[in-house]
Amino acid sequence: MPDRIDPARLRALDRAHVWHPYGPMPGRQEPLVVESASGVRLRLAEPAHGRTELVDGMSSWWSAVHGYNHPVLNEAARDQLDRMSHVMFGGLTHEPAVRLATRLVEITPEPLQHVFLADSGSVSVEVAVKMCLQYWRSVGRPAKRRLLTWRGGYHGDTWQPMSVCDPEGGMHELWSGSLPRQVFADAPPDGFDAEPDEAYVRHLRELVASHADELAAVIVEPVVQGAGGMRFHSPAYLRVLREACDEHDVLLVFDEIATGFGRTGQLFAAGHAGVSPDVMCVGKALTGGYLTLAATLCTSRVAEGISSGDVPVLAHGPTFMGNPLASAVACASVDLLLGQDWELEVKRIGAGLRRGLAEAAGVPGVRDVRVLGAIGVVQLDHEVDMAAATRAAVREGVWLRPFRDLVYTMPPYVTGDDDVARICRAVCAAAKEG
Repeated sequence: MPDRIDPARLRALDRAHVWHPYGPMPGRQEPLVVESASGVRLRLAEPAHGRTELVDGMSSWWSAVHGYNHPVLNEAARDQLDRMSHVMFGGLTHEPAVRLATRLVEITPEPLQHVFLADSGSVSVEVAVKMCLQYWRSVGRPAKRRLLTWRGGYHGDTWQPMSVCDPEGGMHELWSGSLPRQVFADAPPDGFDAEPDEAYVRHLRELVASHADELAAVIVEPVVQGAGGMRFHSPAYLRVLREACDEHDVLLVFDEIATGFGRTGQLFAAGHAGVSPDVMCVGKALTGGYLTLAATLCTSRVAEGISSGDVPVLAHGPTFMGNPLASAVACASVDLLLGQDWELEVKRIGAGLRRGLAEAAGVPGVRDVRVLGAIGVVQLDHEVDMAAATRAAVREGVWLRPFRDLVYTMPPYVTGDDDVARICRAVCAAAKEG
């Protein structure tokens, strides 16, 4: 084992060489140094604002639903390491990948029968788009090559996903002149429980109809728009999209990377609407936050259409596709989730978030407080001061990552009631100071 690096030296090396997400180089804010993690707690290498441990209110960007250092997932990883950590997937196969694909087919909407294992959520969206474009090319309709989505969305940081993120005010606005030009509907009206807005329903139907000849697919985040603004919308709009896509022969893609595996109160957010997409992307919580892995699932119609074309293969093959180590941990994570009453845990956390975040509604500068499943959001009427908000949360003993005008939390499902209450106090404190 190499010698441990002193925290001060580690920060200096980090600042000199390490480019952090959505940040400049060199960094302008000093990151906290995490030494270890267990359960829902991050242990710091040195105190920060009097704290040596922080409750993780973010599930490591929504992935660590079982918390950290979980014995079941650790055992799955160690067992697979003793067998093989990786083998190429071209021309070879192995039990962890086959088990995982089969399990995903079993738990996702019934029409989804085929699984492409990808490296990350963003890559799974790239694969989904490629599937849709190649499907129409293979069946003799190559003009259908644009995508429709609604504003306020976020689908990843690689090229095609960036093209269907919100083009105005989103983090990818910089590339708007270079990205493929897609078709954008207005953002869906707010409110999971709100009655459908008939004018908006007409807007969606008319937009799909008027662009049908050029549309390969409609792609949306079902029920919850994540990094684009943490907005909740009625499941009724998913049913509208399903009907419009069927009527006008357009494929429907659901990006469930953030919403999958129980986060919204349904195993997959599509369940709120009772509809199935033609293509679905999953990731984040797939491995319980242990390793990077995602998947793109599709119907037999899509797979058979591609396989009957002039180029009868999906021309995509990541080096680490179907990685045995990640697949084995993913199988264990899915079984761990489904082997417990995850719905009860999500409801419990949601109830705790509603109780604890109610205080934020009276804080000056707070525009909205909303909770769905195990997601709690406080929206401000101004851009959050991320440094000040983060400091306030750390003083409460909680790790949060505010952005834009939002202070929000997505706790691990194993977070106890006392820690949920602590997270809520931190969100309120961050909203007051941010």
